[in-house]
Amino acid sequence: MNLELTDEQVALRDTARRFLAEKAPISGHVRALLDDPTGTTGAVWRGLADLGTTGLLVPQEYGGADMTMVEAGIVAEELGAALHPGPWLSSAVAAPRALARIGSGNAGAELLAGIADGSTIAAVGPLVCPPVNLRQLALAHADQSRPVTWRQGTKATTGNPDAAMTSYFLAIRVRPANRDIPRAGDGSLPDCWLLAEWPPQADEPTDYWLSNLPADTPLEELVRLAKIRWRVEHDYRELKTGLGLDHFEGRSYLGWHRHVTLAVLAQAFCALLRTDPKAHAPG
Repeated sequence: MNLELTDEQVALRDTARRFLAEKAPISGHVRALLDDPTGTTGAVWRGLADLGTTGLLVPQEYGGADMTMVEAGIVAEELGAALHPGPWLSSAVAAPRALARIGSGNAGAELLAGIADGSTIAAVGPLVCPPVNLRQLALAHADQSRPVTWRQGTKATTGNPDAAMTSYFLAIRVRPANRDIPRAGDGSLPDCWLLAEWPPQADEPTDYWLSNLPADTPLEELVRLAKIRWRVEHDYRELKTGLGLDHFEGRSYLGWHRHVTLAVLAQAFCALLRTDPKAHAPG
């Protein structure tokens, strides 16, 4: 492994060192900028840009040199030796690497071009957003609410002769924030569905659900599964009261496992009978 600098890297080092000694000396430049929030002057920053140091890590299609962190380290070493207080590290290193990682796009392309020619001084910082609860999210997307019928009930009325169970719902993709939720490799939180029921007579949504179903799941399917709780409760009641799920009094796991398995199989058999229109009711 060759750790020696190439001729091009040596030239970059010598050029940066000579420029800083002439245009940004410690005595005449650095001391005068101790209390300056920018840490540099327009002339010095323009000179660093003309040398190509601000665009070392910027791709060539945006006007940069498309070099590596080795060249950036060489320039950083010379800036450190000269005690240069300017924003070179944040603008020429941190910002291009962040833009390269998250994807540039049109706005990113403009930033990269500005960083390369020195017209833009960039910095990287956390995106601080105020926390938003379920209610605020639902209210912000109120225009997406629409009626959905999830099943037919048994109580028909004059206004609802088909006993259709209908309400208004909206569904949006969200990223729940919690420190215990595993993050993706890029640090982002997984997205999921937020389903909200908003009856017409209510001032705000009355019920909320979070679902990890695929992003292309139709609203009708989300509502159907959210409202299927009555079916689950019915099955549990049938298991418990009709098929003896809670009658087990043994103390071994094997015995409990057999009891639960038989009870569930019996319940599945009853469900199959109900779905077969040709099957005769027992008895």
